Amino acid sequence: MTKAKGKVYFVGAGPGDEGLITVKWQRAIEKADVILYDRLLNPKLLEAAPPHCELMYCGKTPYTKGIRQEIINELLVSKALAGHNVVRLKGGDPAVFGRVGEEAESLKEKDIPFEIIPGVTSSIAASMYAGVPVTHRDFGRSFAMVTGHERTKQEIDWTGLVQSVDTVAFYMGVANLPNICENLISHGKSKNTPVLVIQWGTYGRQETVEGTLANIVEMVSEKSLQNPAITLVGDIILLRKRLQWFEKKPLYGQQFLVARTGTTKSSMAENLYELGGDVIEFPKWITTKVKAKKSQLLSFLLYDRMLFTSPESVHGFLDLLTEYAIDFRQISAKLYVVSRKSKKVLQQRGLIAALKSEMTEDGTLLIIGDRKKEHLDPNYGDEDYFQSIEKYVDERFLEILPRMLEENAVDTVLFSNQHSVDMLMDYGDKAGFDVSGMLTQATIGVIGKSTGRKLKDFGFTPDMMPHEPSVEQLVALIVNRNVFRL
Repeated sequence: MTKAKGKVYFVGAGPGDEGLITVKWQRAIEKADVILYDRLLNPKLLEAAPPHCELMYCGKTPYTKGIRQEIINELLVSKALAGHNVVRLKGGDPAVFGRVGEEAESLKEKDIPFEIIPGVTSSIAASMYAGVPVTHRDFGRSFAMVTGHERTKQEIDWTGLVQSVDTVAFYMGVANLPNICENLISHGKSKNTPVLVIQWGTYGRQETVEGTLANIVEMVSEKSLQNPAITLVGDIILLRKRLQWFEKKPLYGQQFLVARTGTTKSSMAENLYELGGDVIEFPKWITTKVKAKKSQLLSFLLYDRMLFTSPESVHGFLDLLTEYAIDFRQISAKLYVVSRKSKKVLQQRGLIAALKSEMTEDGTLLIIGDRKKEHLDPNYGDEDYFQSIEKYVDERFLEILPRMLEENAVDTVLFSNQHSVDMLMDYGDKAGFDVSGMLTQATIGVIGKSTGRKLKDFGFTPDMMPHEPSVEQLVALIVNRNVFRL
């Protein structure tokens, strides 16, 4: 029996900001068996892929050719013929300088089904994040997107661009910027025409240089801007002073690494992102179910106190009760949690808990966690213990971390608990990255004293620690520190 062909989805990942994705994009990633992804997309977007999915890097840099296009075409065909759902994940929009036509044609020749899911195109998004709409009834009623690569300079209709288009966006044109400016001027564009170059548009590390056709080359050289970049040309750039918004966020331009210990969304990372920071979370975690008997679960309901060590342990335990049709109302124990995040998760599941610091010593205690007992924090003592879920590091992301850090110099490293210190040290080393070197150069923040003591075991002293151990307090310290620097 012949195996059914898979399907290929060409997906536009947008320009970088992880929020600029679509519902259809998300669904395609969540059911992928194989993802072929490019350099310029935000690697955080790959976290939506299921645990079994094969992640294949196809990126090219300005200095390396990477995988040849014909090899990418062959991979798409072979993986689909093997019956896999394949996602070709491209930065920006796959139809805008994304070679989607060439890749789709190779599938058509083999009668392989495919879909093309548009993404937010980089020139429009980067321009808006820099405070410039690409059209405006007073400044620009027409807009063009042009490849800025060196080898295409003779193929461009420069006269048409100058005479017929108000605003022009050149993709990846930094190396060719002198020729772009020279051709626009020689074909009739004023030397005083405003120009804006945007590097890493929509990321927290976005950097912009504003000038004119006469001086932009020198200004970009002074700032050492490189691709990926969008070069915007036109009078519409004059609106920038009034419409800037992204670059006014308090943590704009700051790069953070948050040491991660859970699978749930990091509230610290989320807060930093909303404030304009560029955030890497590492390592990436995934969970699997543990086996338990109904009689065992029912016996747990006889304890006087239950202490949950993580949000995952909460979900794991309550999901097991649901699986065996055990009513949550049978839980008579007083519930306690280690973190406010776990408290919130319990509340969302209809149960109220107090923090461990408020726990009394009366009655029997069951600790419910997400790791084997031998790896449990010794401060918990030798109490009864149940591991409600298996949690482990997703090692697919170990090879991604060094590439992320090559593109993104980290200013601040943040730790939420003792375990986060061990995990970053251990898995950073497994990823082949010099964590100690990064910590020597970066500002270090911790939530509480125990985390600070753990950090000192590795020879580092935190620069920031809030008076109260909370995410909100640490983020407030970071914001205040950044304002003071400005």
